Parts: sequence; structure tokens; C-alpha cells
Amino acid sequence: MSVDWELARRIAVKVAGEEPLSQSYLGNSLHSDFARFTPQAEELVSVETGLYSKDGKARAKVIDRAGWIDANIKSFQRLLRPILVSENDEGRTESQLTKKIAATELGLVLGWMSRRVLGQYDLLLAEDEDRDDQDYVYYVGPNIISVEKKFAFPPQQFRLWLALHELTHRSQFTGVPWLRPHFLNLVNGMLDEVEPDPDRFKDGIKYLYDERRSGRDPIGEGGLAALFASDKQRALLESVGGMMSLVEGHGDVTMTRAAIGYVEHAPRFARVLQERRNGAKGFARMMQKLMGIEAKLAQYQAGEEFIAAIESQRGNRAVDIIWSDVSHLPSLKEIRDPEAWMQRVPAI
Repeated sequence: MSVDWELARRIAVKVAGEEPLSQSYLGNSLHSDFARFTPQAEELVSVETGLYSKDGKARAKVIDRAGWIDANIKSFQRLLRPILVSENDEGRTESQLTKKIAATELGLVLGWMSRRVLGQYDLLLAEDEDRDDQDYVYYVGPNIISVEKKFAFPPQQFRLWLALHELTHRSQFTGVPWLRPHFLNLVNGMLDEVEPDPDRFKDGIKYLYDERRSGRDPIGEGGLAALFASDKQRALLESVGGMMSLVEGHGDVTMTRAAIGYVEHAPRFARVLQERRNGAKGFARMMQKLMGIEAKLAQYQAGEEFIAAIESQRGNRAVDIIWSDVSHLPSLKEIRDPEAWMQRVPAI
């Protein structure tokens, strides 16, 4: 599976467009604000969770949409490097048309996503990479300014609130020694199963038909990736889904609690952005469904409900026992059935 990366970038940047406000005086404060709020958020999150990064202090990097696209293309290149090397070693060749199709698909997705993402911590950093060069918390300046203006958000509070969310994820993946390697192993396991199999398409269509007859919507439940996945890939997707449900649910709970006393408008920020996601229509709604974003949002809500359920039985920070051992991670089924997880994993 090869990709014309330069073509993918050109398409993505064109789809991304520009936000004129980011070139005005409104964009000047982003760098200084996030340089100040990132370490503050890191400390608030550590106090709330007890998780401290093993990779040193967090660093903020304000980027535009093209910068976000570049960062994510680098992540994809790192992720796909073993596959591409393997294909080269085996002497496989692909047509220019195939490469251009893959580049077009990737470019369209990255361009569309770049218009919506507000912040990101790169989970796909490899264990052997130079963290001094790669380990940043990204904030997509044009999108942040656009949201602030559209919804009349107080910039200082909104930016600290965003930092709390991203620093929670960094504290998870750099404060829990096994979490990032486990995530990468799951992702690499799915990539190992990637094969250009024409029968997979026919199997996917049959699976869609059978599921629809049973009253289920497999695209809505997992996007195209789940529809055309093999049985082994679906199992791995379930494992990733359970882990990310927990991570995102824990992120939302932590952000809400760490914001108390610091971000007065946090409840409004959460409500408005939730309505923004749920209110997508037309092309945006179709993209969310095909990419599995709607399914992920439902899983993330389930993760928050899972934490609420186990805390109701075991008290605040009942989730802490999970960070002590990878075997304590809930499956996606256990996320939806917290009692089953509590029967399997003892309290601290």
C-alpha cells in the first residue's frame, strides 16, 4: 500500500482552506497564551489524576491547518513505514493510479479534519523517536479563533480549557508506562492484517446486508473501517475501542474536575461543542459516519458513563487501578457493562 504523499498534502491543504481571522491581530495571542496555559494545565491534570509524565514537561505548538496536515502525514508515514519497507523488500509494485487514489482519499480526509480539530497530542509517536523533536501538544490556531468568534467564547478561559483536555491525554500516554506501547501494538496488529484482497469487498457488502436485515447499522457503529475489516481486525478494533473509550471518558472527567475554580464557563464550552458535533448535517454528517467518528463519539460517552458507574461503587479515582496493569483495561463490552469489569478487577 503506497501513497503519493506530496499529492495527498496538496489535496489536503486545498480542502483545508484558510481562516482569515488567524492572520489578524486575533492570532497573535495564541502563542503566548498556550505557552502559559500548557504548563498550568499539566499541573492541574497531574494533581487531579496522580499521573506525571515520564517524558518531561509538555510543550505547546500553535500551528495552522497546513501544519496540522504535515504533522499527521508524518504520523502516517511513521505508522506505515514497516508495511512500505516490507513491500519494497518483496519487490511489489503498484500502479500510479492506485497511489493517486490512496493519496486523494487521504488528502480529502485530512483536509476535512483539519478544519475541525482544535488540539491534538500525537499518540503515534514511536518509542524510539527523539522526543525533543516530536513531543508537542498541538493547538490549531485558525480553528480555535473561529470557534471563539462564532460562539463568543472568552478566549483566555477557552484556551485553558482546551489545554486541560490535551494535557490529560499526554499525562495518560506518557505517565502510564505500558499505555502507548499497548496502543501501538494494537494498531500495528491491524496493519499486519492489511491485504489487497478483492474478496474482502464482497464480504463487506454481504456483512452490511446481513447486519441491515438484523436491524443494525454497521457503518454507523464503526464506519467503513469496521465494514471491510476481517474478523481479526474487528477484534482488534474492539480492543482499540475499549481502550479509547476509557481514555476519552477519563479525559472528559478529568478536564471537568480540573477546570473547577479556573474555568467558569467550562460547562457552556462542553455543551456547545457537543451540540456542534451532534449538529453536523449534509456532507459533514456523512463524513463523520463513514470515518467512524459518530461511533467513536458514542464510545467516548460510554467511557464517561463507565467511570461514573465504577466511581459510584468504589469512590473517586476508582479508575486508578487500571493504570497499574494492562490486564485491568476494560474491553468494549465491559465499558458497556461496568458490573462485569468490577467482578473481574478487584478494588484497590
